[in-house]
Amino acid sequence: MGNIDKRDRLKENPFSYKITKANKTMIYWDNRMIKTLSEKESKKFLFNIEGKDDYAIQLILAKLTGNFKRGNEKNK
Repeated sequence: MGNIDKRDRLKENPFSYKITKANKTMIYWDNRMIKTLSEKESKKFLFNIEGKDDYAIQLILAKLTGNFKRGNEKNK
């Protein structure tokens, strides 16, 4: 996976997620909500991250958000 995260940004765990009572998943980047997954997408996401390490989960979250894998994120 060395070629995927050339700048080692995912090692800092910039992404997080929270599951709501309605079984939706809210994805955050630096504590800012950037995407909400529907119940169906949320189930698929939770299945995909089961048993994965933190780095792999960060990569999955980055891929789900789209623009963040292209370097479009803004610095603080």
